[in-house]
This record gives sequence, structure tokens and C-alpha cells, in this order.
Amino acid sequence: MELVFYIIVICLLVTAASLFYFKTRAKKRMSYINSYQFPDAVTKKVAQTYPHLNDGELRQVIKGLREYFHLNNLAGGKMISMPSQVIDVAWHEFILFTRNYQTFCKHAFGRFLHHTPAEAMQSQVIAQAGIKHVWRLACLRETINPHSPKKLPLVFALDARLKIEDGFSYELNCMRSGVVSSGSYKGSHTGQSTSAAFCVTHIGCSSDTGFGGGGCSGDSGGSGCGGGSGCGGGGD
Repeated sequence: MELVFYIIVICLLVTAASLFYFKTRAKKRMSYINSYQFPDAVTKKVAQTYPHLNDGELRQVIKGLREYFHLNNLAGGKMISMPSQVIDVAWHEFILFTRNYQTFCKHAFGRFLHHTPAEAMQSQVIAQAGIKHVWRLACLRETINPHSPKKLPLVFALDARLKIEDGFSYELNCMRSGVVSSGSYKGSHTGQSTSAAFCVTHIGCSSDTGFGGGGCSGDSGGSGCGGGSGCGGGGD
């Protein structure tokens, strides 16, 4: 009986130590992302791509980039999609600073976060899973009910808020004219403007048929978008 007791105690101590380690690591990574100073060229590239943005709006893009990286941490290595074109532009530019980006990834994620071009993506099914996953995580971060949202999380709201011409737009009101629940969402930062908004309640639903065609500009953590879903890149 004594041996059983000691085994139980050791197991409990190991479990407690593991929980403490992972909790401490998560706090360190969150703090690192929050305090990281991105190269000035990231903001300059966004300003060059979208010259109508003022300084305050450019700061919102950098805030959105930080938020997307936080969501990657929550995803724990699983694929999540990039719902914002303007954030994707910032991410692309940051990656060009290869040493900075490699160091950032090491401290922020414990691994290198790849970005795969849209042409290399595998399937629309994976794209659907990625956009649903990032929707749920973004809602969790901002205490939003993913099935009955009253507002959009930052990474979903930013393109429309900043009037990004080739961006992705999401609507709470699924009955409004021009809102779609499935099909391809053309875009990526090529100068082609979007013509429809996606219904977010279809993203949040648990059915595999909920959000038929992507509506994301990139993925990270897994495979990604493909087959005309309007993706601008993807990850791991």
C-alpha cells in the first residue's frame, strides 16, 4: 500500500510540475509576442501596398499581426487560416527579414512558422477546417460566442474596417444582400477587389458543409487553402 501511495504522489507531483511548466512557457511566449518590435519595413510595406491607411490604421495592422501570432500559439501547431489580406501583407514582409523572423519564431512558438504560397495548398476541405479553427480561437480570445457573435474578432474585422479593396469581408447579418455562405472568395493582394462578404455564423457552425469555399488569405500550422479559395499563402 505504501508503494502505491508513493507512486500516486509522484504522479501528482509530475503532473503539477508539467502544468506549471506549460503555463509558464505560455505566459513567456505571450509576453514576447506582445513586446516584440517588428522591423519598421513591415509597416512601410503595408503603407506602400495600401497608401490610404493613416498612422493609426497602420498600428491596427501591426496589432492584428500580433493577434494572429497569438492565435497560432493557441492552435498548438494545428493549421489555422489567415482571415485578413492586410495582415497577410505584413506577415509576408516580416518573413523577408529571415534572421529576425527565425529568432521571433523560436521564442514565440518554439518552432519555425512557415508560410506556404497559395499555389502549394492542397484542398478546399483543409481550407474550411482552417478558417473554422481560427474563427473559434479568435472568438475565444475576445470572449465572443462563435455561434451567435455580436461583433467580429479583430483579425476578421480589419480588412473591412480599413477599407482594404482586395481584402476579405465578413458579416454578422447573413440575410443581407451580397453575403455568401459558400463558394470561392476571390482576392489576394493583386488589385482585384472583392464583391461579396462571408457569413460568420456559417464559419462557426460545426457542420462540415458550413463554410464551403475558404475566404482566407493564408494558413499556418498545417496544409492550407487551395482550389480558387482566394488564399494568399499558408503555413507549416
